[in-house]
Amino acid sequence: MKRRILVLLGTRPEAIKLAPVIMALRKREADFETVVCSTGQHREMLDQAMNAFGLKTDIDLGLMTPGQTLAGISSLAFAAIDRVLEEVKPDAILVQGDTTTAMCGAMCGFYRRIVVGHVEAGLRTGQIYSPFPEEVNRSIITKVASLHFVPTERSAENLRREGVSESQIHLTGNTVVDALQWVRAGLPKEAPAEVPAHVAADLQVKRLLLVTGHRRESFGEGMASMCRALRALADRHEDAVIVYPVHLNPNVRQQVFTILKDHPRVHLLEPVSYPTLLWLMEHSTLILSDSGGIQEEAPSFGKPLLVLRDTTERPEVIDAGCAMLVGTDEARIVAEANRLLEDADAYATMANRKNPFGDGTASEKIATALQRMVWSIAPLAALTQKFILQACATNHW
Repeated sequence: MKRRILVLLGTRPEAIKLAPVIMALRKREADFETVVCSTGQHREMLDQAMNAFGLKTDIDLGLMTPGQTLAGISSLAFAAIDRVLEEVKPDAILVQGDTTTAMCGAMCGFYRRIVVGHVEAGLRTGQIYSPFPEEVNRSIITKVASLHFVPTERSAENLRREGVSESQIHLTGNTVVDALQWVRAGLPKEAPAEVPAHVAADLQVKRLLLVTGHRRESFGEGMASMCRALRALADRHEDAVIVYPVHLNPNVRQQVFTILKDHPRVHLLEPVSYPTLLWLMEHSTLILSDSGGIQEEAPSFGKPLLVLRDTTERPEVIDAGCAMLVGTDEARIVAEANRLLEDADAYATMANRKNPFGDGTASEKIATALQRMVWSIAPLAALTQKFILQACATNHW
């Protein structure tokens, strides 16, 4: 009997990291019926990511509205996801990471006594407001999940310290490496259409500094400080250009466009597709970002990364020498970026390190674990029904 798996997502990073899992589950169609549900927490950016993998959602809740608060999106998500669980009746619900969508989905699964699987489990900073609200979201998911798919041994150890049973922890690697390898194989040599012609022309003769920044804890002065640092770098390095695909959140766009829009060596783009982002990473000299996903992706391209955050739940990338925490302090960002751009030895020390987040087989490991574990914790009613049918068929009833 097939098991029905509900894969829940709502943001671009969730779509990217769950796409390989969805494909792995659908390859095992004899074992799984896979239903993909989106809350629409990131509307345009989520669709863009799904399209990169040729995937579509089966259920689209379309919950996000402009200016919505965390409490607002959470209240809508709880009600809507619960209705989906009532209608779909999955044997397990799969969530990823630490978004509001993931937290609400995990709790709704718990309320209905449905098996909860958590992809990218065990990440911790130990500081509830950094990142905010993700640190608390992922801790809540841990409390109710039955299957914890951890990307690294350090993540597994975090869960052991919190009392999670060893039998529930599955070391898989990070699915973003699977996604990256799948998309990277098809990247074009020339600049994609999303890169404007004048930007592509600049990249032929100048070094590329790729920037992303969107974290909630940086809104306000933190974002402004980061943008001032970028402007200072553009002023100093005439042989370089900054390309910044700007997040759609108004709290991000207001600061970024106010400070950076008129600089001739700063190119502010609308959010680009995942393949285009990977193309930009591949052709960059240096990456500056507060993204968790980019911390996991940059090492695969051998590019030094300055993490625009004070803490990271991915310390493996720091320990591996691939990245450095610089926060949003203007002087610190400028100093470390200048050092890497002007000191070849310093640059070489951080470049071309091994990616500590896996080998691209995480999704298959997750599918295999689900195949084994969902059966072992199947509802008693389903097992009883199977026993009765077998007994009737063999005249032993």
